[in-house]
Parts: sequence; C-alpha cells; structure tokens
Amino acid sequence: MNASEKLPESERETVIEVHDLEISYGTFVLMRDLNFHIRRGDIFIIMGGSGCGKSTLMKQMVGLKKPARGQVLYGDVSFWDAGTEVREQLKRRFGILFQSGALWSSLTLAENIALPLEQYTDLSPAQIRELASFKLALVGLGGFEDFYPSELSGGMKKRAGLARAMALDPDILFFDEPSAGLDPISARLLDDLIIELSESLSTTVIVVTHDLASIFAIGTNSVFLDPEAKTMTAGGDPKRILAESEDPKVVSFLTRGTGRRTKE
Repeated sequence: MNASEKLPESERETVIEVHDLEISYGTFVLMRDLNFHIRRGDIFIIMGGSGCGKSTLMKQMVGLKKPARGQVLYGDVSFWDAGTEVREQLKRRFGILFQSGALWSSLTLAENIALPLEQYTDLSPAQIRELASFKLALVGLGGFEDFYPSELSGGMKKRAGLARAMALDPDILFFDEPSAGLDPISARLLDDLIIELSESLSTTVIVVTHDLASIFAIGTNSVFLDPEAKTMTAGGDPKRILAESEDPKVVSFLTRGTGRRTKE
C-alpha cells in the first residue's frame, strides 16, 4: 500500500493515546496536560526546541521513564497501570532507534541483529542468520553482515540500528533524533527509508526531531511542545500547522525564525 492508497485518517485505527501526561523532574514541571493520539500508519513527529522534553516524552511512551501523572494507552491497555508481564509484552511491539544507533561495537552487524532474535524467538541459528541478512537488505546494507560498527559511516550506523530495531517485526518504530550527526544527503536518505518502511510494512512511526527538513519531508501528524507554555500548543500535519497556525512561536520554529511561510 503506498501513501495515496492509505485509508483516510478517520478510518484508521488509533494505536496510541496520550492522556493528561505530565513530564517533571522532582517539583519542576517541564510539560503538563499533553493529550494526543496516533493512528496506524502515521509518521508522528514530536517537535519543539532543545530542552522542551521531546526525548523524555518518548521515554515515557516506551517504558523507560514513568510519567508524573497521566496515561499512555496502547489500544485499551494503559501501559503504566498494567502489570510487569503485560508491559513486557507491549514492549515487544516496539522497535527503538536511539540517537547513537546503540550498536554493540564488539559484535558484527549480523550479530547485533541476532541478539533480540536469540532472546525472544525459537528460531535456529541458520534462520536467525538469514533473517538478519534480510533486515540488513531492507535498509540497504545487504552484504554487510560481517562488518563491525566501527567500519561504517554515520549514516550506515543509523541504518544498521534501524535494521536491529526491526528485528522482531515491530508494529511501532520509535526514532530519537534520527538525523543527528548526519550530513544533509545521508539525512535525506534516512528520511526516504523511513517513508518506504512505513508505506511498505504499514508500520506506525514516532520521530523525535527538531530537524525541519525531516519534519516536512516525512511527517503526517505531529505535536509541538512549547517550553514556555509548558504544554503542547499545536498538533496535526506539520504542513497544515505551518499554513494555519496563529501562534508566533510555532511559526517561528517552523520557519527558522523568519516568519515566512512560503519560499520566495
């Protein structure tokens, strides 16, 4: 199914709902009253300036940090109200690509991808090796199975990290600043890969980023976090937000401070 064939938004299943979420450190409240939902097939952007809580929000959604209050729902299951076993089952639906790629430097790419397969499946070593090769081929790294992370460029490391994130065929992929440290061409290639995977595998993608090129290239839905207001102040398709928002801080962020909504 390509992008033009996707179901209308109103007909797509809601896979994640965030209700009244609060991000705080001790008594210091960074964000409050976060409310949004993510539908199947969305490429959902969590955006805002540095220090607004984007990565922390992602950590709360994937189970790495408990929110001060509020809920993260997967279907009808409240993640933080569920028991440990249910949370672990939910986590197996996730694939996560961290900023650094987080590859084990002492393992080859095939061995990195094999780790979750060895832990969570009953596949034979030969089957795991074949599946690792397939995942690498999906991200354009076919033939690199026996390479070590130190032998790769920054863009290749990000793609290898993505292959590992996809090892268990997750329903939902999370990316934390995927273009960080990449040159513009490598960043664009990674954007293209995210779109391709979303469309070909019907995967829901959540991306934490402040990179405007990526936001407009891949985003189909989004939330904007405002550190001064301490809450979300915009949501929806980033292109629509840029065209329609009356909030000067949102417009400034999406235009790199120029305020110009269209190219001259």
